[in-house]
Amino acid sequence: MIEIRHLKKSFGDTAVLKDVNAVIRKGEVVSIIGPSGTGKSTLLRCLNLLERPDEGEILVNGVSLLAPGADVAAVRRKMGMVFQHFNLFPHLTVLENITEAPRRLLKISEPEARKKAMELLKAVGLENKALALPAELSGGQQQRVAIARAMAMEPETILFDEPTSALDPTMVDEVLSVISGLAKTGMTMVIVTHEMRFARNVSSRIFFMEEGRIYEEGTPQEIFDFPKRPKTVAFIKRVDMEYFALAREDFDEIHIRARARALADRHHLSKEQREKFRSVFVSTLRDVVFPVTEKIDLYMGVSQTDEMIGFAALWDGDVADPFARVPETAEYIRANCRSASFSQTEDGRLEIKVLFDR
Repeated sequence: MIEIRHLKKSFGDTAVLKDVNAVIRKGEVVSIIGPSGTGKSTLLRCLNLLERPDEGEILVNGVSLLAPGADVAAVRRKMGMVFQHFNLFPHLTVLENITEAPRRLLKISEPEARKKAMELLKAVGLENKALALPAELSGGQQQRVAIARAMAMEPETILFDEPTSALDPTMVDEVLSVISGLAKTGMTMVIVTHEMRFARNVSSRIFFMEEGRIYEEGTPQEIFDFPKRPKTVAFIKRVDMEYFALAREDFDEIHIRARARALADRHHLSKEQREKFRSVFVSTLRDVVFPVTEKIDLYMGVSQTDEMIGFAALWDGDVADPFARVPETAEYIRANCRSASFSQTEDGRLEIKVLFDR
């Protein structure tokens, strides 16, 4: 239904979207998650050209929005948008807010528009607020009106840009409940959200964004239970993680031990745990990894959710288990940690991952 190809967007010298590629199918509910400042809202706003991309292509039902002569207004009429801050017309009643666009853009008669609006207000639990002004409503009620207003245009897709971020915590659930009900109707939805439990429960797929790209995507179970890439793991499992690139020629055992100890001390590991972690960490790098590669990307972190500490080394090279070269060292490492594994990532890199119980 929506295809995104090599999308790029910068504001001044700051690149916000860096080669985004994705497909969103009809009837899917896609949640976009990730740290603040990684381009989630910008990507959403590009989908209906509230922000115009610098490069790339957006296809909606096979029609390129960026092609010369494209009827962008027609596409927008089929793509509803719910913003963070409601954007209701303050001088219009709730009913008028919902009927204004259908009457003007879809040329629906006023009686028909009012009838449809009352049906939508009933669906969001606000039929008794039809004649109220937005200022007379709570934030949660205003957002539910905004959802009803988007639905009044009979869209094929609705985009939600952090629909609960401006709400008092006591009002979040009422809005999420309405969106969850909408998801069950088969409506195609794209949702930028920081509500992880909601994203897990309502979505058919998750996009995790990092540094202007879709860093990892998958089903809710894949992303929340079995994330594959280090930064996804850090975000989902709330990992205190350090990253640094390391070259064999710069390998300094004292420095590496010091970084491992600093992480262990920060999380109050016992003396025995610290010693095991530091010893296995150094042995893995010195005796297993660096004999087979000259450069690695190294991740080291502690998970707050599953009580684990560990590290991962990634590099480019041939597929050959480096543990097999040094069986005695491998035996020592595995005897002193919870697990030590070697695998190839989806993007073809080689990875050793070592985990310890805290």
